[in-house]
Formats: sequence, structure tokens, C-alpha cells
Amino acid sequence: MTSFQDSIADHHARLASIRSVAFDFEAPAGVLDLERRVDRFPFVPSDRVHRDERCDEVYRIQVQGLAQRLEATGIGRVVLGISGGLDSTQALLVATKTFDLLGRSRNDILAYTMPGLATSSHTLDNARELMRCLGVTAGEIDISEASRAMLARIGHPFARGEAVYDVTFENVQAGERTSHLFRLANLHGGLVVGTGDLSELALGWCTYGVGDQMSHYNVNASVPKTLIQHLVRWSIASGRVDAPTAAVLQSILDTAITPELVPSLGDHAAVQRTEDVIGPFDLQDFHLYYITRFGFRPSKVAYLAHHAWRGVQRGVWPDDLPVAAQHAYDLPTIKRWLAVFLERFFEQSQYKRSAMPNAPKVGTGGSLSPRGDWRAPSDASARAWIDELERGVRAE
Repeated sequence: MTSFQDSIADHHARLASIRSVAFDFEAPAGVLDLERRVDRFPFVPSDRVHRDERCDEVYRIQVQGLAQRLEATGIGRVVLGISGGLDSTQALLVATKTFDLLGRSRNDILAYTMPGLATSSHTLDNARELMRCLGVTAGEIDISEASRAMLARIGHPFARGEAVYDVTFENVQAGERTSHLFRLANLHGGLVVGTGDLSELALGWCTYGVGDQMSHYNVNASVPKTLIQHLVRWSIASGRVDAPTAAVLQSILDTAITPELVPSLGDHAAVQRTEDVIGPFDLQDFHLYYITRFGFRPSKVAYLAHHAWRGVQRGVWPDDLPVAAQHAYDLPTIKRWLAVFLERFFEQSQYKRSAMPNAPKVGTGGSLSPRGDWRAPSDASARAWIDELERGVRAE
């Protein structure tokens, strides 16, 4: 008869064996695979019933959070920048539902689209149409001349006719937009509602200070990009918006994610794509979830990601996700983007999160607010995490 101690020893031996195979990735294909399902989208339930419940709950939290801030401050108006992209779209939807809940006029939602040096007609048209459909007070301020003036004053090469589109060129535009929003809020007695999401905060994909990192209150700050996409889809599918609004929301969903801060060079040039720089949001949100919620070491996160994402035909996809948005990632790709996540998250971006505005906490994934779930030094090194990834994942 096997003793209890022998059983425990056998158990630990099996665990050690599993770890050695699971995290060095040198075992032959099929030797070890997880029997349980690992969802590709940990922030988004795959089945419709639970996804509808999640989306409804997230909307309620966002709306109640903004309503409480308006009631507490006594402020009667909000000011938002509308780009024609996903995040500002969701923020504007939340603002309209909040004002409806409070019995206030949507005329007190002051929405501004601010085309700049690289804004496309497609996103500008989407922004205009969205504001019109939602019945808010719409404004348009072209920041191109103001941006050129600042670039000239600081001696940027672009002002001399050179095609230099560096971080300064980009941030001058982001800063102009935010500066206008705050002064408009001063002028009209309003509160600036931020639009940036959890994924962008995690990866530092925002302009610090006088830029899109700052607002009076950010309704999206703990909502990851993958969930933002599904919230917008849910607004269409659930009938929460009328047909014209649904059409513009679908157009926004079908548009590549881009900050539109760098002009395309010619008619056939590729647009500036966010995911080319910081990685695919579906994969980076997977990394974000397992690192911040569970504290898993990078090699384990890579193993889980490989299990979830290595084949399009594997597992279950959310039934509202278009086929074109269903991707697969091999292990070298996962390792590459996980390394980018680790460096940007642990080493490059904490100082931005340390100064982030107030925001509601949405969902079980937590938030990155320094006043709540995530506290970290701004001068930390990502070396320990990257070294563990290199030791634990051999994906050549």
C-alpha cells in the first residue's frame, strides 16, 4: 500500500516533470498539452450570455462612476476629444448614458474632434457622424496650424520642410489636443473626460502630462482594448443604439487602430498602426491579465499564450468576433511581444501610471491606479522578467 508520504513525493515529482516540459518548450509536439481550456480573451467571456452580462456590468460601472463624479463636484458639463477611434467612442457612449441617467441634456456634452497633421478623412468623418448621431454638442478645432507654430518655435526639422516624424512631432499634436480640452473645460465650466484604456496605460501608449494621459476623470482607464471592442459591438447587437449610430460604430470597429500622428507618405503608403509598435492588443491583453492578476512568471505566461493562440481552429472564439479578427501566434511571435510588454510595462511606463487621473475600477482584471491595485517604483528594471523569459522559453 502506498504511503501518504510516497503519494506526496510522487505528486511533486510529476509537478517537477510537468514544469520541465511546460516551460522550456523543447519537448516534442504532443508530449504535453493542457486538458483545460485557456481562453484567448480573459477579459471577454466567449459565450454570449456571460459576455452580455459582463458588458452590461461594465457599462453600469462606467456610467455610475462618471455620474458620481459629476454629482460630487457639482459640474454640469463634460468635455471630450473625439478622434473617430474606439476609445473615444466608448467614452462618448458612456457620457451619453450618464447624462440620460441623470436626466440632463446631451447638449451639455461638449464633444470636439480636432484634426491634425495626419488625420484621415475616414476617421474625421466617423467622428463627425458619431457626434451627430448621439445628439451631443459637436465642435471641430483644427490643430494643424497650432502644431506647426509650436514645431517652428522649438526649431523642429519639420518646420524647415524636412519629413521628420519623431516622438516630438507626434507629442506636439497630442499636447495641443489636450491643452485645448482643458481650456475648453475652463471656458465652459466642464470636466474633461479621458478616453485612454487599460491596455494603453499598461504599455505606456499615451502622451504624458499635457497629452492624452491626463484628464479630470477617465472612464476607460481599467477597461482593456479587447473589452472596449466588444463593448462597442455589444452596443450594436443589443439594440442600445439606433441604426445610423450602429452604422458608424461598425465603421469605427472596422478601422485599423492608429493614433494618426504620422502622415502616410503617398496614396498607397501604410497608415501608422499602433499594433506594429506595441504588439497585437489581443495577445498583449492576454499577457496583461496573467501578469498583473496572477503574478505568473513570464515563461508560464508564454506557455499559456502558446496553448491559447497557436492555432485558429483551436478552442472557442467569441461568436461576435469577425473571422478576419481571428488570429494565431506561434511561440517566437509570442516571446517577441511578451518581451516588449515586459520592458514597456515594468521599465518604461510606471511614471505615467503614477500620475494617472481618477477612474472607476472595472472588471476582475483590476486597475493600474497607484491609489488602488498597482503600486510600483517608476525607476524599476525589467531585466529580471526578461531574463526569466529568456531562460524559460527557447523558441528559436
